[in-house]
Amino acid sequence: MRVYLKMTLTNNQKKYLRSIAHDLKPFVMIGQHGLSDSVLAEIDSTMLKHELIKIKLRVDDRDEKQKIIERIIDFSHAELVQVIGGVMVIYRPFDDNPDIILPRS
Repeated sequence: MRVYLKMTLTNNQKKYLRSIAHDLKPFVMIGQHGLSDSVLAEIDSTMLKHELIKIKLRVDDRDEKQKIIERIIDFSHAELVQVIGGVMVIYRPFDDNPDIILPRS
């Protein structure tokens, strides 16, 4: 089992990550069936290959969407970068040799 250190991103770091994420396509889509264990496993395996991912949420209910976002963050141990409409961006740096070097502040 991996242990992930919880980090807090500064506004400047989030801005930097948003600029990188702008051109990304969603890696994972969550549809009408909601957030299943297989979707969580897919998010986790994707985060082993990519530090920054977009996830498309096709959920109409605002409260349900917020619950899904919180569950993804808790499960993946990632930082929420942004949520715009039905798209969320999360970031979890690699343990060794991160690809994305964040600005200091």
